Amino acid sequence: MAVGIFLTALDGTIIVSSYAAIGSELNQLQNTSWIATAYLLTLTSFQPLYGKLSDIFGRKNCLLFAYSIFAIGCMLCGLARNMTELIAARAFAGIGGAGMQTIVSIIMSDVVPLRSRGTWQGVLNIVFATGNTVGASLGGLIADTIGWRWAFLFQVPLAVVAIIAVYFKLNLPKFESGDFATKIKRVDFAGAVTLVLTVFFLLFGLDRGGNVSWNDRLTISSLIAFGIVAIVFGFVEMKFAREPFAPKRIIVNRSLIASYLVNFFGIASGFSILFHISLYFQAVQNKTASEAGLWLIISVLGGLTGSLSGGLIMQSTGKYYILTVIAYIMMLTGTVTVTLSAGILIRSSVLVGIGLLLTSLGNGTGITTSLISLIANAGQADQAIATAVSYLFRSLGSVVGLSIGSTLVQDTLRSSLRAKLTGQDADEIVRRVRESLSYVDELDPITRAIVRCSYEQAIHVALWFSVIMGFFALLSSLFIKEKPLAPRN
Repeated sequence: MAVGIFLTALDGTIIVSSYAAIGSELNQLQNTSWIATAYLLTLTSFQPLYGKLSDIFGRKNCLLFAYSIFAIGCMLCGLARNMTELIAARAFAGIGGAGMQTIVSIIMSDVVPLRSRGTWQGVLNIVFATGNTVGASLGGLIADTIGWRWAFLFQVPLAVVAIIAVYFKLNLPKFESGDFATKIKRVDFAGAVTLVLTVFFLLFGLDRGGNVSWNDRLTISSLIAFGIVAIVFGFVEMKFAREPFAPKRIIVNRSLIASYLVNFFGIASGFSILFHISLYFQAVQNKTASEAGLWLIISVLGGLTGSLSGGLIMQSTGKYYILTVIAYIMMLTGTVTVTLSAGILIRSSVLVGIGLLLTSLGNGTGITTSLISLIANAGQADQAIATAVSYLFRSLGSVVGLSIGSTLVQDTLRSSLRAKLTGQDADEIVRRVRESLSYVDELDPITRAIVRCSYEQAIHVALWFSVIMGFFALLSSLFIKEKPLAPRN
């Protein structure tokens, strides 16, 4: 299972540190966010489904399926001929990625006592952090040397190793066999389809609004469709589905809602700030993809330290409420520090690094403690579904954080450039600057300075959005319900 966790982490930071190179080569920089968004779209949609599927078909079978789909998706990404094919391949890979972390977390909760659960989560996070660290540095290096395609292709043999390891070495209690057709009938396909459509219409509307116009007919239609399908999804889950993967007792449980919201807002803030500070280093400070990737290692180390220390503290004290609140105070402090140090009050890479460390330290601790809170309040019988739903909220946070942040950047950048640039070629410059960062270096010094200044202003808007999300994460943490963890045997 550790191999799969490593691979999941590796994949995430490889994309963050090389997405600018991908967009520039394909002349689609303004649509690059969809490389990550397409993956998160299917990841978000299928994560809660894996919780129920693992109850029906067994944990091990679902984990093997997830690894296989992810491997095929990575291969298709490396072979993609254009941005459309790459985005489609990432969406396919996301179906597998949805189960790679969710199922492992569910298995961990099955076999580890709750009081020790946070510590073991920290151990797995060491593996995750190692993957993050390797991906952050390797992604930019690959993009700058042999080409970004190999960032996807070399993950395929690693996925094969994970499949072999799980098949032969993961020994779980024998799962009750039964008729396959009967099991299929238990799957909530209607809920899965409506959730996919809900997330798709939301993301499409946000992306088109930022890149085309908020008054565009497709933008408005997509956002209206999002509202309608979201209502249908809720009706399906609450009234229609025989065995919903997001049942009412799990979704609207007051003791669980605070943990869900902490996951949503915390991940939205952390993911948005990580994604856009990478763009800041490359577009404003003119650093290479490799240099930008190295700065992301700070966040990896902070997240690892926070998760492991949080688990150890909970194991020692049996409590998590105060620890969770302190964690999100730390996170909010970090996001504010990053934002103010990226050109608003001062331009300091050192302070940006300190802010990233505080942000990831707080978020790493909070994600671990909120998971324990969730499992403690859900009970053992519902822990698989509750865990899967928590991953749904995490992924929704990632999707919304990335989509809204990128929309704010593109909208602000376009408006700023059109206000500052004059001449017959102004529209052409605006178009090409939003397609490729490498084009900025071809401009004359005065125009280049204007473009970098506009990028800085646009990124500031996204960073302030991250601060707002961090504030709501802290606010949500105040409502988490404390339930003392049972003493260790």
